[in-house]
This record gives sequence, structure tokens and C-alpha cells, in this order.
Amino acid sequence: MEKARRDTFLITGGCGYFGCRLARSLHNKGAKITVFDTVPPNRDLPEDIVFVQGDIRDYAQVERVTAGVDCVFHIASYGMSGREQLNRHLIEQVNVQGTENVLRACGEHRVPRLVYTSTFNVVFGGQVIENGDESLPYLPLHLHPDHYSRTKSLAEMAVLKANGTELRGGSGVLRSCALRPAGIYGPGEQRHLPRIVGYIERGIFRFVYGEPSSLVEFVHVDNLVSAHELAAEALTSERQHRSAGQAYFISDGRPVNNFEFFRPLVEGLGYPFPTLRLPVSLIYFVAFLTEMIHHLVGPFYNFQPLLTRTEVYKTGVTHYFSMAKAKAELGYEPQEHNLEEVVQWFRSRGHGKRSHGSFLNRLLLDILFVAALVAVALSFLPVVGS
Repeated sequence: MEKARRDTFLITGGCGYFGCRLARSLHNKGAKITVFDTVPPNRDLPEDIVFVQGDIRDYAQVERVTAGVDCVFHIASYGMSGREQLNRHLIEQVNVQGTENVLRACGEHRVPRLVYTSTFNVVFGGQVIENGDESLPYLPLHLHPDHYSRTKSLAEMAVLKANGTELRGGSGVLRSCALRPAGIYGPGEQRHLPRIVGYIERGIFRFVYGEPSSLVEFVHVDNLVSAHELAAEALTSERQHRSAGQAYFISDGRPVNNFEFFRPLVEGLGYPFPTLRLPVSLIYFVAFLTEMIHHLVGPFYNFQPLLTRTEVYKTGVTHYFSMAKAKAELGYEPQEHNLEEVVQWFRSRGHGKRSHGSFLNRLLLDILFVAALVAVALSFLPVVGS
């Protein structure tokens, strides 16, 4: 990252968890950083990191903040999880229109490099994938179970297609690439982990689902930061533009059962790990019903679904990918991490009250919970006449 010391970077969506970590890392290497987001950072950043408040959907704002930039990290997106996944209009505007604005602004202001933060979901839609690689085709758009994944596919396609396009005034061409990360974790992560801990503390996390042998992947935030820095460097002439026009899967490189991954968090906070296992099909059906209910009452009460259909697939169906291309072309070497620092982060903030309920009480609650799920599912089956 020698060149980073002389460069100016723009990070869209730069006030989120990952964006702030990336900004800090680049700043520590001597780079000039501008973060662009709709809200101020919720954590302290060094004073000489410039924050510009704005909306990725507004081209004029994007165009202004892109002036004088050497490389853009386009992280900003919407609709990844929870009830956000059900706001199709906003997802389309942010993920597709926002990306088009970034590409247009890069051309107008002669920005030579763009690194796009994509997702595993551009190729995954609930089918089993074992050690997949970048030769896998995009999942057909009509097969995506959620609008977020569909729009991220469209945005990634646009970014990679833009690679090699001429910048204004014939001053060079844009070099672009895309990184497809697994689920992000680390101390202070604010999207997924607080929701999981909330379920644990409210007694909702009473069952797991899917086969014990099902495997998924995660990526520690620091590994993802490293991958982005390496990708940006690989777009330079000094690295023969090696990553230009390419996509890369990024994870810790350690496939694991989704629920076993979170066992240290559950038990580290002093709660019993669930022993009840349910089929994916049942949970998927309940998630479908929840989404239908949200569609009806969402305009009046925008509640948080327990799970969406996409979240059921992402957590209960095997899909993991090879890091060979990222290692060979970017020099990516993921460091080993675990959830201990995450556990300590939550405990330091008052989480971790131990449940004092008896085993029998927990068992009865589990039985009642499953009975309720089954009753809801059966209530939607057609009635056969006598």
C-alpha cells in the first residue's frame, strides 16, 4: 500500500461499520480520506478524515464529492437484511441508481479506480454451492428470492462492464473490480450481531434449523478491509491493473455451520445453546408468511420480521467459495479470528445475563414454540371437503 500514502480515497457508505474500519486503516497508512453517507459516523474518526453528508441517489451530490479523488470504494447499499429487504423501491434507488451515479461521476472527474463491494448473493439463491469459484454464472435475475440480491447483481454487472471505459477528456480509462464478501462480523458490528443478541436475550433463539452438516462462511471485518486495500492496489499500473474487470469471493476461508459459528457468542453471554432442530422447509414457509403479513401491514406498522426467506437460505443452506483467485491475484491472506472479541464487546456493554430457568421450563417453552409454528403453517393449507 505504498501508493496509498499519496492517494485520496472516497468511501461511499463510509460511516457504517465496515466503512469506518476501512477509513481508519487507509488513514493509518497516510492516505487522504473522504467518507460520504446519509448520516454522520456513529464512532469517532480522526479529525482529518473528511465527512460529507449526502445521498447516493442524488447525482449532483455524488458528483461534487468525487472531484479530486484517486480511487472510490463504493460500499453504500440498502436492503441487506431484516425489514429493509422488503422496501423494493428504496433498494432499487440506492443499489442500482446509486451505482450508476458513482460510475458517471468517476467518468466526469477522471477517477481511474473503483472497487465495488458486492455480495455472495450474486450467484447464490438457495442452491447448494460447495467450494464455488468466480467461474460460476450470475444467478438469473428472476430466481433471486429478494430484491437486494437482484439489484446487487445488476450493480456489479454495471461496475464490471464499466471497466476500461474512457474518462472525460480522454485522460485515461476507468479500472474497476468487485469484491463479494461473506457475512461480516467483528466487535462493534451493528447490523447483524445486535439483532442476534436481541433474539438470544429475549428468549427467541430456542431452535436451530437445517442439517448439522450445512456449511456457510463469514469474514472478519479486518480481513475484508485487507481485501479492499489489496484490490485497490491491484488496479494500479504498478500492479499491471491485475484486478481490473474481475470479481473475487472474500471470506475467512473457513466454512462452518451457521449456528455452530454463533455458539461461542450464545454460551459466552451465559445462555444455553438450543438443542431443538427444525427443518429448513418449515422455517422458510414461516418466513414467507411473515413477509406476506409485512406486505399487508407494513405501510401501517413496519415491524422487524424474525427472518426473511433469503436469511433462511443464507443461514441454512450450504454455500461456500474458494479463495484461490483472491489469494493468487490480490495476495489476499485471511487472518484467523474468532468470536471472543465480539463476546467481550457485548459483555462490556452490559449484555450477558444468565438465564435461571430450569431445563423443564425451557423444554416446555420449546415445545410450545414449535407447536405454534406448526399451527400457523397448517392454518394456511387448503381444507379438503368431505
